[in-house]
Amino acid sequence: MSLTFIPTVWAARLLTALDNSLVYGQTGVCNRDYEGDILQAGNSVKVASIGEVDVDDYVKDTDIADPQTLSDSEQTLLIDQQKYFNFFIDSVDRAQQNVNVLDEAMRRAAYKLNDEPDRYIATIMDAAVPAGNKIGSTVTPKIPTKDDAYEYLVDLGTILDENNTPLAGRFCIVPAWFHGLLLKDDRFVRSGTPVGDARLRNGEVGEAAGFMILKSNNVPNTAGEKYKIIAGHSIATSYAEQIVSVETYKPEKRFGDAVKGLHVYGAKVLRTGNLAELIANRS
Repeated sequence: MSLTFIPTVWAARLLTALDNSLVYGQTGVCNRDYEGDILQAGNSVKVASIGEVDVDDYVKDTDIADPQTLSDSEQTLLIDQQKYFNFFIDSVDRAQQNVNVLDEAMRRAAYKLNDEPDRYIATIMDAAVPAGNKIGSTVTPKIPTKDDAYEYLVDLGTILDENNTPLAGRFCIVPAWFHGLLLKDDRFVRSGTPVGDARLRNGEVGEAAGFMILKSNNVPNTAGEKYKIIAGHSIATSYAEQIVSVETYKPEKRFGDAVKGLHVYGAKVLRTGNLAELIANRS
């Protein structure tokens, strides 16, 4: 008996698992506003923006100025990354009767597919942070301690304030060692407290200095140094992904069924000023 296969069901399972695994790519860190209909790698999403509107003084019984001509600009979110999975199920009858086998296979596929997109998004964010929004540098990285780690978060928040970043929904993604420093500061609100009773996002470990603090092992770094601790708001970065194909087939030299799928994605920072970064070494 061959494996009865419903592609749309499997694809949905995989996308859910991916979304639940991402730290940098999850909602709250990136937005999905321009995901649109992605059919294949190489597709692009056009994002238009309008320039600022001038406001002038009005004087009674005086003609107003000619209408301002607004300029628009366009950025392209290119879906240029692609990964695939391809696995074989030998005991077909047992797999059909026990859906947990299929779910576990999809979870494993999602775990493997998740890590590269997360690192990719982190790299895209790091490259887009303006020089004026950085604290420390790769030449002279900061060395936070338990006494000033929280203060660096306050400084990141100030940078975002100066760039009109919304207060609600700010995030900061830190490596495990920086989280350890925050745990030694009473101003850090840990998850599991009454404040953290709500459903937590992936990697969320608490709140500090107006940020949702997320912990990740994918924080960009150079050989365990010069960690790029990124703070910001989801309005800054857009991420789009899609499972464009999931199908079953019969390997020529095996008895059973195999499943393969293609995952495409892309990310772009559209509002660079709404990201800030601390470049730091572990003390």
